[in-house]
Amino acid sequence: MKEDLIEKIEIPKEFNCEVEGNFVKLKLGDKENKRRFNFYGVELKKDGNNIIIEAKKATKKKLQVVYTARAHIKNMIEGLRKPFEYKLEIAFVHFPMTVEYKQAENKILIKNFLGEKKNREAEILPGVEIEVGKKEIILKSCDIELAGQTAANIEKATQVKNKDRRKFQDGIFLTKKPRREI
Repeated sequence: MKEDLIEKIEIPKEFNCEVEGNFVKLKLGDKENKRRFNFYGVELKKDGNNIIIEAKKATKKKLQVVYTARAHIKNMIEGLRKPFEYKLEIAFVHFPMTVEYKQAENKILIKNFLGEKKNREAEILPGVEIEVGKKEIILKSCDIELAGQTAANIEKATQVKNKDRRKFQDGIFLTKKPRREI
């Protein structure tokens, strides 16, 4: 038997929250997170300092959608309180690789990777703060998806193809994700 499902998410008082249709915008001080939820059959409403996720005659699929929306909104709140942090390690064996952050282009340049003359590039998504050291790159963002995608872009830029990975171990590798070590 299909029942109506209502999930309440309490928004802390220091947050400014707006819900318009399927668009949620959370703000804390000068930081903000916004997200559009394109879910069929699920409604988002604001009631005081609560966000209500409602599904009429919820099937298993709608239950999954409601719980996914709840998780995304909780990540938005957590990210505004304390930014999500990813750490990547710069590893090279023979050829000394250098990494530079080009702020104007919003890209990372990877020079001398495996002795290559051409520089490799990785895109830094807007809203992600980056610190580049000699052996480590630290990414911080209020949005976990932006930080994660940026980390993946950097890691993929140094992917080794058509070579034995046991021998060619150079690259930039993810060493720490939010909430856990790797």
